[in-house]
Amino acid sequence: MDEEALLKQFAAQFAHGPDDADDTDAAAAAQGADSTANQVADDADQSPATFDTQQFLNGLDAIFDRHTAATEAGPYLEQAMVDAENAGDEAGLLTVLNETMGFYRSQGRHKENQWIVQRALELAARMGLTTGTSEAWATTLINCATSMRAAKQYDQAEDLYHQAQSVCRHSLAPTDRRLAALHNNLSMLYSETNRPDKAELELREALRIIEASSVNPDADIDVSSSHTNLALTLLTEHKLEDAHWHAAKALEIYRTGHLEHSAHYASALAGFAQVCFAERRYADAVTGYRHALAVIEECYGKDTDYWRITADNLRQAEEAAAQAGVTVDNAGVAGDAGALPQSGSRLPNSPARGKTGANAASSPSTVSVSTGSAGAAEAVSACPVSGLKLARAFWTQMGKPMIAAKYPQYAGRIAAGLVGHGSECYGFDDAYSQDHDFGPRFCLWLTDEDYAAIGEQLEVDYEALPRKFSVDAQGRVTFEAHARSDASGAFPSAGAGSTVIPDAANAPTPGTATHDTATAESGAASSDVAEAMTTPIDAPLSPVTPRAQGANRRDGVFRIGDFFESITGYHTAPAQTAPHEWLMLQESTLAAATNGEVFADPTGLFSKTRQGFKNMPDDVRLALISKRLGMIAQAGQYNLPRSLKRGDGAAAWLSIHEFVQATASLVFLVNVPMVVGYMPYYKWQFAALRKLSGSMFALLPNVGEQLETVMRLSSAACYGGAGFGEGGKGAAPAIEKINDIVEQIAVDIVKELKREHLTTSGETFLEWQRPYVEDHIASDDPVLKSL
Repeated sequence: MDEEALLKQFAAQFAHGPDDADDTDAAAAAQGADSTANQVADDADQSPATFDTQQFLNGLDAIFDRHTAATEAGPYLEQAMVDAENAGDEAGLLTVLNETMGFYRSQGRHKENQWIVQRALELAARMGLTTGTSEAWATTLINCATSMRAAKQYDQAEDLYHQAQSVCRHSLAPTDRRLAALHNNLSMLYSETNRPDKAELELREALRIIEASSVNPDADIDVSSSHTNLALTLLTEHKLEDAHWHAAKALEIYRTGHLEHSAHYASALAGFAQVCFAERRYADAVTGYRHALAVIEECYGKDTDYWRITADNLRQAEEAAAQAGVTVDNAGVAGDAGALPQSGSRLPNSPARGKTGANAASSPSTVSVSTGSAGAAEAVSACPVSGLKLARAFWTQMGKPMIAAKYPQYAGRIAAGLVGHGSECYGFDDAYSQDHDFGPRFCLWLTDEDYAAIGEQLEVDYEALPRKFSVDAQGRVTFEAHARSDASGAFPSAGAGSTVIPDAANAPTPGTATHDTATAESGAASSDVAEAMTTPIDAPLSPVTPRAQGANRRDGVFRIGDFFESITGYHTAPAQTAPHEWLMLQESTLAAATNGEVFADPTGLFSKTRQGFKNMPDDVRLALISKRLGMIAQAGQYNLPRSLKRGDGAAAWLSIHEFVQATASLVFLVNVPMVVGYMPYYKWQFAALRKLSGSMFALLPNVGEQLETVMRLSSAACYGGAGFGEGGKGAAPAIEKINDIVEQIAVDIVKELKREHLTTSGETFLEWQRPYVEDHIASDDPVLKSL
C-alpha cells in the first residue's frame, strides 16, 4: 500500500479522535455497537488474517455501552495490541495505542501510559508519519500530549502540543473545530501550570474558531462548552463579572437550542454554579450542582469521578449555605444554575465514550408502549438490543453450533453475517424499527457447489432454529436451546431483570386469529406489557412484510453470487475497466451491498466479493464528484435564488431537494466510499451523514449540519410570504440565511478540492470547478466526462 493510501486508511480508523478534547471535541462514538469482547473471543477460531480495526472499535464501544470498562476495557485493549501486531497492521496498532492512551488516562494509570506514549511515537516514526503533516500524526501528538499532561509531565506535554499545533496549521483549515479542541487542551496545561493569562488567550482563540465555524452559534453545544471553560479560567483570575457573563451565556445557548438533555449540559450547569459559589450566591450554587448531578446520573450513573466530584462540590455549597443562614428548597432545581468541582478547578472531562442524552438512562430491558394511528395504546415487545448485536448472538449461540454439529465438513467453508436491506444492517435501528422485519436472523453464504450439496437442507435447519431469547439488565442476549412451555403455556422465566422475547418462528403467519396477550387496544399499562413479555404471544414478534419474503428474503441461506445479484443486479462487482456499469449503480444500492457485519468467513470469498463493491474506481468517483458539483451549482447556486425571486415556492422547494441530495452525496464521495462507505437511501441519509461528520478526520464535517439548517428554513423561505413568521418579518430572513449557507458550503467545497489538489481555481460557482476535477480522470472513456 502506498503512503497516500495508507494515510487515507489511517485517517478513517481514527473515527473517535482525541477523547480528552473537552467539550469542543466533535468526535462521536460509533452508533449501534454490536461486538463485545466475549463475542470476538467466540469467533477466534475463525479470526481473519488481518486486524479488523472497525470491529475493534465496535467492541470497545460495546464495553463502554455496558458500563463495564473498569474490568473489561484493559484486557480487551491489551489483546487488541497483540492481534494487531500479529497481523502486521501498523495503522491498526496505532489506532489501538491511541485508544489505550485515552483509557489509561481515565483510569489514572499514568505510569503505564508513558510507555504507551513512547510506543505510539516510535510506531508513528516507523510508519513515516512524523515527517509529514497528516491529520493522523496530529491526532497521535494530541493524544500523547494529553496523556503526558495528565501524568504531570508538563514540559513534554507542552512540547508535544506545540508540535501538534505546527502540524495542524498545515493540515487543517483555520476554522476547523479540531484546532479549537487543541487550543482548549493547551489552555488546560497552562491552567495546571499556573499560567492563567495564557490559558485565557488559548480559550478565547478556541471560542473564536468555534463561533466562526458554527452555523448557529446561539444554539451550538461546542460554543457553550467554550464559554464554560473560559468562565472557569476567568474565575481563577478573579474576573468575576466576565466569568459570570460567559457562564450565563453557556446556559443561554442550551436553552435556545433546547439542548438540556445533552450530557454536556451538566458541565454548563456546574460551571455556572462554580461562579455562583465564588460570588457567595450559595443558594444558586446548590440548586445548580443538584441539577448538574441529575444530568450526570441520567447520562453516566453515579459510579464515576464526574458524579463524585460534583457531589462533593454540592456538599461544600450546602455547608456554605447553611453557615450563611441561607435556606435552599430541597426540591428546587435552578434552570440557570450549575457548577464545577473544587473551587477554582476545572470540571473533569466527561467520559470519552458512551451514549448521552435521555435515552442513556433507560434500562436495557425497557418495554415500550407505542400509540397507533387510532389513538389506542399498543403493547410492543421491544427488543432492548440492536439488530446486529441480536444477529451476532443468534449466530454464535444457535447457528454456529448447529453447523458444527450437522455440517462439520462444511463448517470451514460457510460465511455468516448480516448484510443488506434493513435499518439494523446500517446500525441505525431503534424501537420504531422493530414493528416489521425484525427478529433474530442472520445470513449464511455458500459457494455454488456447496449450495447445490447442502443449501436446501441447511435452509430447513436454519428455519428450525429456536428464536426465543432473553436479555438481562446488562444487555447480554441468551438464546434457549429448546423452545419449551409449561402446562399453562407460559414461557419459562428468564430471571430478575430480564426480558423474555417469544419465539417468533413458532407463531402463526400474519392474518391468522390471535389472542390479545401481546396487544391491548384499550391501553395496557406498562406493568401489563411487562407481564405479556413472559406469556405466550400468538402473533409474530415482528411481522414480515411482503418485500422481505420469497426471492427478496433478507436472511437465511444464499449462494454468494445470488445474494449480491439480488441487491445490485451483479454476481460480482463490475470490472474496474467498466465505468459505465459502475455509473449505473446507485450509491444507495452499493451501500446496501457493503453495510452490516460479517461474523465469520473462513475462506474469505464472501468478504472478497463484498470488498469488490466497496472498491469504486477512482475515475468513477471523480466523475460523480463532477456531476454533484454541477447539480449543486445548478440547483443551489443558480435556480434556487431565481425561483425564490420569482415567488415560485414549489420550484424553490424542489431546487433545495436537489441541492441537498447532491451535496450530501458529494460529502461521501470526497471522504472516499472505500473508507467511509456509501451514502444510504433517503431514510438513513442524514443518520449516516451525522455519523460521518462526527468522525475526527471527516472531510467537510460541517456540511451535514448546514444542510439540516437549509431544510429547516425551507418552509419559511419557499412559502413564508411577506408577513409570515415571528414579528411579521416574512420569508426574507430565511431566504437570506439559506443563500448564505449555500455559498458557504461552496466555499468549503472549493477549499477541500484545493486541499485534495483537485483544483487550482478559487472560483466558488461550482460549475466552473468541474473541468479542473475532470482533468484528474485518467481514463479516456467518454462516459466519465460530462463536458
